[in-house]
Amino acid sequence: MLTRAAICWERNTPWSVEEIELDPPKAGEVLVRLVASGLCHSDEHIRNGHMPWELPMIGGHEGAGVVEEVGPGVTTVAPGDHVVLAFIPACGRCPSCSTGAQNLCDLGMYMADGYQVTDHTARHHARGVDLRVACMVGTFAEHTTVNEAHCVPVDPDLPLELACLLACGVVTGWGAAVNTGGVVAGDTVVVVGAGGIGMNAIQGAALAGAERILAIDPVALKREKAIGFGATHTASDATEGFALLQELTRGRLADVVINTKSEGEGADIAISLGLAGKRGKVVVTNLHEAGDQQVTMNALDLTVMEKQVRGSCFGSANPRRDIPRLLDLHRSGKLQLEELVSHRYKLDEVNQGYDDQVQGRSIRGVLTL
Repeated sequence: MLTRAAICWERNTPWSVEEIELDPPKAGEVLVRLVASGLCHSDEHIRNGHMPWELPMIGGHEGAGVVEEVGPGVTTVAPGDHVVLAFIPACGRCPSCSTGAQNLCDLGMYMADGYQVTDHTARHHARGVDLRVACMVGTFAEHTTVNEAHCVPVDPDLPLELACLLACGVVTGWGAAVNTGGVVAGDTVVVVGAGGIGMNAIQGAALAGAERILAIDPVALKREKAIGFGATHTASDATEGFALLQELTRGRLADVVINTKSEGEGADIAISLGLAGKRGKVVVTNLHEAGDQQVTMNALDLTVMEKQVRGSCFGSANPRRDIPRLLDLHRSGKLQLEELVSHRYKLDEVNQGYDDQVQGRSIRGVLTL
């Protein structure tokens, strides 16, 4: 079939929205008509080369839509089902999935490849060449073909332009606080970066019962919005945040510090460890440039203060459990989704969406497809 998608052909060039050829699903695959896709900063990492995946590539990994066709052997979804496309697949059978770590499913090893996990070939084509797709889903498109392991069925009464946010950002931020950070009632939590991931880390910490939540971001708009998602205090940088923490906690500092900046740097780890108190946890969920090999920290902090640095991928979540559970929290009014969406864009406006993000004018943009 013919459909349209936003393609990155070369580094540091705009997304090109154009017609593509899409193959029907093969065994274990699903054809999805996409309804919406979130604009996550990780796709900018693909475009600018900080994630040096091979091009050309259709962008987008935070999508939701309606199943239109299934290939042979598909058993978990059927035509007409509403699905969120989790950016990391969950096969349910590998050692990670079977021990409750679906976010680390072995099928994720093929993510950088950008082709289908079944046979490592392309279903998407344009200008006479095969196209890779971001995280094996490629949601900056009107239709896509994916492995059924990406498809998480959701109730049809939920707006897909909100449900799409759970394909990455909401689960990643919420889980960084609740799962990886282990926030409990009474904790003091710092969230460094109040964007699409950070706002959900704030929501997760608030739902877990944190007493104080400090949002650090240089953008005044984001600091203001953070209060609405559960932050109790804000600061424009770590220096200001450290002074405020000392005052609020009588010098004990934070129990959990969550790094959610759009782009991490090696020096951030030391800064965040400085905000953490004894036995404090620093959770790293934001992406660093692939070539960033130098991490700065005071290793003595790890010993004499028992501080910890923890990585968090997809919020250490089990998407087949957590996506429906978080949507239930939204349905009951305990998790904000509509408030996360700063702007809605058409597919042809994808570059404007990222310009708004980079300039600090949006929290989360959504493509309505």
